[in-house]
Amino acid sequence: MDKDNLGGEKAILEERRKKLDLLRDKGSAYGNTFKPKNNSKELQDEYGKFNKVELLEKDIKNISIAGRIILKRVMGKASFATIRDSFGDIQIYVTKNNVDDEVYEDFKTWDLGDIVGVSGTLFRTQRDELTIDAWDIEMITKSLRPMPEKFKGLTDIEARYRQRYLDLMTNTFSKEVFIKRTKIIDSMRKIMNKVGYLEVETPMMHPLAGGAVARPFVTKHNALGQDLYLRIAPELYLKRLLVGGFDKVFEINRSFRNEGLSTKHNPEFTMMEWYEAYASMPDQMNLTKEIILNAASAAGCKSKITWDENEINLDNFNQSTLTDLVLEHNKDLSKDVIANKEALSHFLKNKKIKIKKNWDVGRMLLEVFEETVESRLIDPTFVTEYPVEVSPLSRRNQDNPDFADRFELFIGGKEFANGFCELNDPDDQASRFEKQVEAKDSGDKEAMDYDHDYITALEHGMPPAVGVGMGVDRLVMLLTNQSSIRDVLLFPQLKSNE
Repeated sequence: MDKDNLGGEKAILEERRKKLDLLRDKGSAYGNTFKPKNNSKELQDEYGKFNKVELLEKDIKNISIAGRIILKRVMGKASFATIRDSFGDIQIYVTKNNVDDEVYEDFKTWDLGDIVGVSGTLFRTQRDELTIDAWDIEMITKSLRPMPEKFKGLTDIEARYRQRYLDLMTNTFSKEVFIKRTKIIDSMRKIMNKVGYLEVETPMMHPLAGGAVARPFVTKHNALGQDLYLRIAPELYLKRLLVGGFDKVFEINRSFRNEGLSTKHNPEFTMMEWYEAYASMPDQMNLTKEIILNAASAAGCKSKITWDENEINLDNFNQSTLTDLVLEHNKDLSKDVIANKEALSHFLKNKKIKIKKNWDVGRMLLEVFEETVESRLIDPTFVTEYPVEVSPLSRRNQDNPDFADRFELFIGGKEFANGFCELNDPDDQASRFEKQVEAKDSGDKEAMDYDHDYITALEHGMPPAVGVGMGVDRLVMLLTNQSSIRDVLLFPQLKSNE
């Protein structure tokens, strides 16, 4: 902010503080007795259909509403103002004829941003705008700082994230995004309840880093004298519940991954994970589809939507194996090449795709997919048959043990869900944990720890099951046409501006 703006804001702050002092002297600076009976949306929905004459005949008295002054026009003995509550805007009309002279004179000095309570009668103005004719108005909260300019709003994108309260105060579109977010999450919960899942809560602080391949946040528990890890994923705890006898469980959870900030990633994010015993992958892919379509309906979306300039048809869900997609989009590859470590490594180097020495064929195949295929999957596409090497918690396919019974859903070139038949063989799981430990010892900061208690749980017997994790933030981005995850998080993580 330049010096002129700083000086101007300081002068406004000083002037408003003087007004606050006067209000304090009258004992009316921060009132807590006004209780609104109505809101702007309710009034518009119920009475907006009536014309001027009809409203006069109905004589709608005793309207009571509270909100922030966002517009004000003082005209001698009569004034108009627009106030905004949680649901929208409505105009008020204040005159000396209807309120005390002292109240009216006070009202003329009130500022944009002040929160006021209004009681009165509904009518329509000469311009046919639904309006409250005030017979009483009172100050509820004095605003000391100026609102962003009405037509410019918060033009600084970063300021919108750092001062979300100002963004919500002035930007009705931004506010609508977060209302839709709540509706989307509510729709997801309703679907799970409808099909018989039990909602549960599992720990957010773990003694080990596990549940997914990602770098964890580490914290210290002073009383226990040990390190704890913020939850990367709830997976291993939810599967312990399968061992305990819950056959269908889900959790809408906050998870944390110690990774960089971008338009796609925030270190704290929301997922929904669910697990069902004795389920099949096709059943869970159908449930995943139903969740997304139901969320789209809750957000008011049609079947054809636009996201990141891509036209997406939610009526067109596709399915293909990872290998088939790699071959389809890389005509210079063959099944023989992708099965040969040396040949596949040579292909990656020619494509200038970096690889690591400890990668096997499966990990390199996934890299080819991520670099050459993923961004092209615009319409919803279930990708199946992932290499076991990159699926440490998935069950092997009985016919081809190099691949896992796993699927991922991609929409608009981005991953939305990850599901697989759960590995319930304790010996196989122990072996894969050992490989994760070897990777961690070799410097892989995203590798999992060896979870001995989880192996013990599997030794008690976990029924065959399918589990799915879905990114809630990304789903909201899709259904509100937002290109940055920061636009669907009320308070995204940002670099310090100091």
